Amino acid sequence: MKVVESPLEAYAHIDQWRRQGLRIGLVLTMGALHEGHVSLVRRSKDENDITVASVFVNPTQFGPHEDFSRYPRMLSEDTLKLRNAHADMVFMPSAEQMYPSGFSTFVEPPSVAKGLEGACRPDHYRGVVTVVLKLLSILPSRIAYFGQKDYQQYLVIRNMAEDLNLHVRVQCCETVRESDGLAMSSRNRYLKPAQRHQALGLWRALVTAKEMLAHGDIDVSRLESAMRNQLYKDGVDRIDYARVVDRESLEPMINVDRPSVALIAAYVGSTRLIDNIFLQADVAAVKTS
Repeated sequence: MKVVESPLEAYAHIDQWRRQGLRIGLVLTMGALHEGHVSLVRRSKDENDITVASVFVNPTQFGPHEDFSRYPRMLSEDTLKLRNAHADMVFMPSAEQMYPSGFSTFVEPPSVAKGLEGACRPDHYRGVVTVVLKLLSILPSRIAYFGQKDYQQYLVIRNMAEDLNLHVRVQCCETVRESDGLAMSSRNRYLKPAQRHQALGLWRALVTAKEMLAHGDIDVSRLESAMRNQLYKDGVDRIDYARVVDRESLEPMINVDRPSVALIAAYVGSTRLIDNIFLQADVAAVKTS
């Protein structure tokens, strides 16, 4: 596996592979890799000739009081996991290489970025789309893989790629979970043992909404209220949002009468966790209700 720090060197390898007609898959990460990241690498290996990963903790997507300084950095462990997953190259640039002195260009995110995470974390998606556009320019690939856990981020990047005519397919892959349902996340390592029960509240709340819908309750306000109640029951410390919205636009809904997604952002102690689940009402039941 090639380990590359220079953007110019990384592009040169990609350019050589593309000239050979090889299909390239890309997995963009901020490191502290877990099985969810590794599953994206495996999927890319199954679908492409070459798989490239990046590890870069992007400073421009963190707010002034967020966890940039303590975000886990585990380059040796990450390199080993990627090597064991048979990635062909990992790109590990420094902040100075990605944002050299005098850097001043930022990308305005698409409209789907405005609510939810965009409302709670101003300028977050501005940093996300800027760094992703840079990485897609340095590592031009056929397809880029993202996890469903960061579903709004996936939509933001997909819409950005479509709007700017980027020649890459942005693929959403199912969230990988622990055996009890907790979504795998690099921030889970912040949780103390006693906080893990609280963290499971996110998954329990999402399942509650899905079960209510399965029993015919399509009223979004009731589903959202039930999610909040479950979160408080499990002792989360703060809820940023617990919403059911249209799956493509992330716009509010009155009833679940089309494909939707339930999304939660909540704090366990000082750790902010996110999760989501797709919802789909029985069409016949909706029409007769």
